[in-house]
Amino acid sequence: MSRVSSIIFHLFFRSSNVKNNCAHFPHMAMAVVDSMVFLFLVAAALFFNAAASQSTGYTNHTVGGPAGWFFNIATGKASADYSAWAAKQTFNLGDYLVFSTNTNQTVIQTYNETTYRNCTMDYASDDDTFQYEGGSNEFGKAMTIAVPLTIEGQQYYFSDADDGTQCLNGMAFEIKVGHGIGLPPSLNQPPPPPYVEPPSTVEEAESPPITVVTNSPNGGVIRSSAGRFLAVSVLVMLMLHLV
Repeated sequence: MSRVSSIIFHLFFRSSNVKNNCAHFPHMAMAVVDSMVFLFLVAAALFFNAAASQSTGYTNHTVGGPAGWFFNIATGKASADYSAWAAKQTFNLGDYLVFSTNTNQTVIQTYNETTYRNCTMDYASDDDTFQYEGGSNEFGKAMTIAVPLTIEGQQYYFSDADDGTQCLNGMAFEIKVGHGIGLPPSLNQPPPPPYVEPPSTVEEAESPPITVVTNSPNGGVIRSSAGRFLAVSVLVMLMLHLV
């Protein structure tokens, strides 16, 4: 018996006890009690069904299913129909796209449809198009790339390898991300502060002013005092010698 069914069964059992204990009530009062119990059971069932649907959490979507994210250079074809695959999925905030692939393909995410249609990120903006790296430059190196879905709405994915040839031959798909149950706390972070270009030379950088003293504040007074001190010292040495 499921948890929801068990709860409803216990509620129904308690409602039966209520009716047995209230046998002395008039028929109208009993009808009211039955109606309230029935409405309570319906509300409870709806609540627990909604909770059960939300408890499924988030989904990891393996792009292309078992075929993965690959392109056959010999045949000039993608390993799967990625548009057809995406059309069968439901994407929500907090889900992940998991690309099982290797370094022969690239993973480009863009929110710009023009970039997607052109199959290249050469002229894309830095704030709407991103390339995900697998951490290796070795040709044919296996890798898994997980892309979190953090923005609602339409977005696009493609491989621009071989000067866009892979994208033009099927390595591309678009999805629409719904709200679902919202972003988890791990992904719901404020954006980083905007990048500020550092000064190109030391002279352009701000630094505290440096005061260079070329003359003594008292001019020649210090020099005169030093001269008098020297003369007195010589005189004292001469007197001691004579004694």
